[in-house]
Amino acid sequence: MDNVEHPYADEAVIARVLRETHTWAIVGLGDNPTRAAYGVAAFLQRNGKRIVPVHPSAATVHGEPGYPSLDAIPFGVDVVDVFRRPSEAGAVADDAIRLGVKAVWFQLGVIDEKAAARVRSAGIDMIMDRCPAIEWPRIGI
Repeated sequence: MDNVEHPYADEAVIARVLRETHTWAIVGLGDNPTRAAYGVAAFLQRNGKRIVPVHPSAATVHGEPGYPSLDAIPFGVDVVDVFRRPSEAGAVADDAIRLGVKAVWFQLGVIDEKAAARVRSAGIDMIMDRCPAIEWPRIGI
């Protein structure tokens, strides 16, 4: 991968985030098993991550209680993993910056260069247009 062309998919950043974080708020994770977020959350949970569903329905998913927004989570999270339309991702990124998370991860197809730049300017790791369930085995975590 050429990191000059893909500055928000840096191998070292991806590896660090996958290895050094524990609690992942998954924005867009509801209780629908046909959605990608559901499967990715199960993957993360099987690999030792605590998942926190964030969805307007606030449904319990994979045994974890859900919250309607990032602000409603009563404890800190390390990563905000975004399964939302690109047009909505920037607002989520801004919330993540305000909360002081360690990393923001935009899923495949979620691209917002301006939001990503704000995240990086805040000193927060940013990964965009990637999926942890794909990157984990590819990198060999």
